[in-house]
Amino acid sequence: MSVSAQGYGPDHESPYGYSLHHVQLAIPAGSEDECRAFYVGLLGMAEIAKPPVLAARGGLWVRADSLEIHLGVEEDFRPARKAHPGIRVDGLDELAKHLEDNGVKVVWDDNFPGHRRFYAHDNVGNRLEFIQRDPSVPAEW
Repeated sequence: MSVSAQGYGPDHESPYGYSLHHVQLAIPAGSEDECRAFYVGLLGMAEIAKPPVLAARGGLWVRADSLEIHLGVEEDFRPARKAHPGIRVDGLDELAKHLEDNGVKVVWDDNFPGHRRFYAHDNVGNRLEFIQRDPSVPAEW
């Protein structure tokens, strides 16, 4: 039995081959340039072209490494304050410093055994979790 990619519990394969294609977050109409500055400029992601039929709706798609985020315009926008993507990173401390150096508040959370993580909010208030396995804790905890 192997340990899951998350680092705890047994791995499990379904008969369907699940994997994550993207995470969608809502943004207010007209905020694409601000979001581009945050996700592309600050987080270092690359903007990817949306299919023309979807581009007409507004929004923005970004990608880096194996993460893809779709930022979709929502008419009655409210930021996601509880729901959030959990974004696995390799350089957690470096990212936290980079965000703080650029005026983004970082809130550390020690309540996930075997992991180090912090929360931050994007430019429109959506909650983001950045997480890294703690190498000092055995994977099978």
